[in-house]
Amino acid sequence: MPTITFLPDNVTVQVEDGENLLAAAAKAGVYIHAYCGGDGVCGKCKVQLAAGELRSDRANLKAEEYDKGLRLACQSAVVADVTIRIPEQVSKNGKSLKAKPKTTRAISARSLDHLIGSWQVAPPVEKRFLALEPPTLEDNVPDLQRLMRAIKKKCHDCAEPTYDHPELLMELPFILRQANWQVTAIMLRGKRAEEPDRIIAVEPGDTTGNLYGLAVDIGTTTVCGVLINLNSGEVIAEASAYNDQIGCGEDVISRIIYSQRPGGLKALQEKVVHTINAVIDTVCTKVMISPSDISYIMAAGNTIMSHLLLGLNPKFLREAPYVPTCSHFPLTRAAALGIHAHPSVRLFLYPAVASYVGGDIISGVHACRMYKSPELTLFIDIGTNGEIVVGNEEWMVCAACSAGPAFEGGGIRHGMRANAGAIENFHIHPQTFEPMIITIDRIKPCGICGSGLIAIVAELLEAGVIDQQGKFNRGLDHPRIREGADGYEYVLAWGKETLMGEDIAITEVDLDNLIRAKGAMYAGYVTLLESVGMTFDDLDRVIMAGNFGAYIDLEQAICIGLLPDIDRDKFYYLGNGSMLGCQISLTDHVRFRERMIVSSLITNLELSESAQFMSHYMASLFLPHTDMSLFPTVQAKLPEGRG
Repeated sequence: MPTITFLPDNVTVQVEDGENLLAAAAKAGVYIHAYCGGDGVCGKCKVQLAAGELRSDRANLKAEEYDKGLRLACQSAVVADVTIRIPEQVSKNGKSLKAKPKTTRAISARSLDHLIGSWQVAPPVEKRFLALEPPTLEDNVPDLQRLMRAIKKKCHDCAEPTYDHPELLMELPFILRQANWQVTAIMLRGKRAEEPDRIIAVEPGDTTGNLYGLAVDIGTTTVCGVLINLNSGEVIAEASAYNDQIGCGEDVISRIIYSQRPGGLKALQEKVVHTINAVIDTVCTKVMISPSDISYIMAAGNTIMSHLLLGLNPKFLREAPYVPTCSHFPLTRAAALGIHAHPSVRLFLYPAVASYVGGDIISGVHACRMYKSPELTLFIDIGTNGEIVVGNEEWMVCAACSAGPAFEGGGIRHGMRANAGAIENFHIHPQTFEPMIITIDRIKPCGICGSGLIAIVAELLEAGVIDQQGKFNRGLDHPRIREGADGYEYVLAWGKETLMGEDIAITEVDLDNLIRAKGAMYAGYVTLLESVGMTFDDLDRVIMAGNFGAYIDLEQAICIGLLPDIDRDKFYYLGNGSMLGCQISLTDHVRFRERMIVSSLITNLELSESAQFMSHYMASLFLPHTDMSLFPTVQAKLPEGRG
């Protein structure tokens, strides 16, 4: 990995080969004036190449500037060790304007192997090639028993196999004879170790080389799929698609309401099946196989998504006392739902715990093995519906809190999902109050995504541009701080610098929505810990799950009060735990069976009925909190603390 040294402060950071220099500077806490998002048009991010080599575009640089070693940071890729000098900024009266580098820290994924552990390639479904003896007058046992006898003969230690659907019998005589008694049996392992395997299909010839499984994360917004070669355990293709249900409502409550319309439930089921099929078609096309080659599907989704996929009415999930139809979902034939796969394919859904703590969270807890660790762990998945689990191998308690859509761009004037052009990182000069903006794909900005929102609020707070109530400092005379339609705001990018041709700003209404969202999450942590007589000091680790966690800067998240101010080495990043759990269960039937331990250990706490939660929530409606003793490192960074 190349190393970058930023002068004059000697800040050193290691980056991936090909990393964008401007993005690397932002991650290192080094301020470089840049407000076009990395599109290369503002020309403000000029730096001096002091040593080493960069892969740079000469655009927007004069020949003499380039020859002197000047480079645009946003148009430069790091391909080897390099030393970069940041030009000194000078005020109108000739005074040096120095932006001291800030401590930044990504949530570490350093111990994932320790967290997740290993798993074997022994999937819950397997193929066995069988060469049967043709029947004779002396040996004319029925076809099914002949098949079972061959299976038992090949596996001496196995119990007598079973079968569970009459369609197998309808097809079996013809398949056996057409294949000249050379067939492949698709076997499903028993749900428990002591249960016999089941024959779910018989294919002509030797098809053991074509054994594929699909892991599916059924998200409210996005459906993701990973295709796995179950003979090797290798991931061979991935795809994702927006959940077609979005047209019926962006959040789960809207979709529950939609499901109560005439034909609404059927429409929602068809839409999510259509999305899953689109993902299946994409991954199969990538590796040139047929969907009928998929032999097993392992899926996880929140409780509402699971109900809608199976066509179960979710009406009572949003009405007290918030009761799901079931928490352990039946093993279902995918074809019966309209999913493209082998007609025999089983779809397994991770179990839920409660109305708002579903299989996606169980899958994540299963993946990181909280249920097998003595370490007290706080597991967090931040989103519109934030889910939290605390516990260890002896017990676990979970809760869900409605954080609202702010972290996904909802309720923010210029909020958007994490797509191209979204501001994903931000720094502000502490003296000039000018921005450093980084966008996804380094193009002109067109909005703000969740990670960008956290960075913006943290930076404005530390610079004294906003106060702890989320109100702008009216005493600052700066063109970017102005009064707009929604009260005071800070202009992140002027219209001439954006994709839409209009100013992008963050408003006091946006700040209020973020404060409410982070306040709900923090109050959830505290309430859940209090319910078991513990505090943050008792935690051994905090695990962040979900794609969102990959882009959060830990220091900024703590600064606004989204995460607790504790030892940074306790934080770990799991990634998409829902998908990871599905992949593990799809590949290793032993780990798959352990999922029942997870669901049996978890007890749900309803925060909506908790007076303590409301009390903690009100106390959290401050940046970072009304009780600053809970955030000592943040207090030291704020203008009052530095004084």
